[in-house]
Amino acid sequence: MPSVEDYIRTIPDFPHEGIMFRDVTTLFADPRGFRMAVDQMVHPYAGRRIDKVVGLEARGFILGGAIAHQLSVGFVPIRKAGKLPGKVIAQDYVLEYGEATVELHDDAITAGENILVVDDLLATGGTAEAGIKLIERLGGEIVGCAFVIDLPDLGGRARLESMGIEIEALCSYSGA
Repeated sequence: MPSVEDYIRTIPDFPHEGIMFRDVTTLFADPRGFRMAVDQMVHPYAGRRIDKVVGLEARGFILGGAIAHQLSVGFVPIRKAGKLPGKVIAQDYVLEYGEATVELHDDAITAGENILVVDDLLATGGTAEAGIKLIERLGGEIVGCAFVIDLPDLGGRARLESMGIEIEALCSYSGA
């Protein structure tokens, strides 16, 4: 029986030399692989109260929408600065080579709602941490964060777990 890893393509030296890029677009393109990933990401949260799924830009939108559908809950995007049309709250975070900002509509989450955060990849955890801070500023309660891939050597899992966040990942790869 195939595993999620069987559908993930590795591209050496992208976007920089020495990086082994884990490409999930091949997973998304295969109906069986995509269904498997969504089902496996939903499984740990079956029977738990989740009010909304939050997807981190951009591949988190693909997964998050499908997971929200499976859980019969709403979906909320966290986007790069300047992409949302309404009133937003913003959170800056540090990237490998600079800074970035993510935003969330200020009315997207109601205080006390249970939120599942979804993205394709957990690396340093900077984007996820920024998203969690936005959700918490609106009073949302983080149930957990679900990822297809964890790159534990880059420290994201440890970073989020030190914040008390439960992490689920379908597979992990060592190195960058």
